[in-house]
Amino acid sequence: MRQPVVYILASATGRAIYIGITTNLPRRLEEHRLGRVIHTAKYKINRLVFVEHCDTAPAAIAREKQLKGWSRAKKIALINRANPDWRDLGGEIDG
Repeated sequence: MRQPVVYILASATGRAIYIGITTNLPRRLEEHRLGRVIHTAKYKINRLVFVEHCDTAPAAIAREKQLKGWSRAKKIALINRANPDWRDLGGEIDG
């Protein structure tokens, strides 16, 4: 099994963001980009702007819940610290 990650996707404008977890980021990102994830398809949320590796699946689940509980401003600040230009990091992940 691959290392679990918490990830944040954003729409092209950055107005909509989505937080998720996976153990296979390349596959999951492809699912988002092909519109196969109902939560992100409608708003075209498919730009990978944040990735955080976790040691265990329970740690990833706990971190995802923590981030989802944050205010929008705090989530934006987290992305800005890690990826100030909001570059799409999808091309930098291993397939």
